[in-house]
Amino acid sequence: MAEGVVDEALPNALFRVKLENGEVTLAYLAGKMRLHRIKVLVGDRVTLQLDPYGGRARITRRS
Repeated sequence: MAEGVVDEALPNALFRVKLENGEVTLAYLAGKMRLHRIKVLVGDRVTLQLDPYGGRARITRRS
């Protein structure tokens, strides 16, 4: 698990997220967030589940 701030909203529910350690990653919304229509906006703090192989991260929580 990692935390970061949404920098940019991209098409197809993709987001550019700046992590606490300074890295920037692409992230997509988790299925439950889509199901319950939880909106994520630029500037929101989010919790991410990182892909161990270096792919996209999944946004699991907005705070």
